[in-house]
Amino acid sequence: MDLLFWITIGFIIIGFVVLTSMKKGMENKVALIKANMEDEENSSKANSVIWWILSTTAWGIVSIFLIVWCFHNYFG
Repeated sequence: MDLLFWITIGFIIIGFVVLTSMKKGMENKVALIKANMEDEENSSKANSVIWWILSTTAWGIVSIFLIVWCFHNYFG
């Protein structure tokens, strides 16, 4: 197998494990933010949730790009 294939598989699996392990913590932060709307500490919690969403989106885009690149190399 090609190195690109293993990089793609590793990136997707490691990213999925990291994102799912952080999911419950982010759900708790969102619930805490919704419960205490006027708290000063909410801005830092909101920033961490926003960064988690952005990193999840970036991971998805890079994963799709790597999959397309793999298919292009193997079947193109």
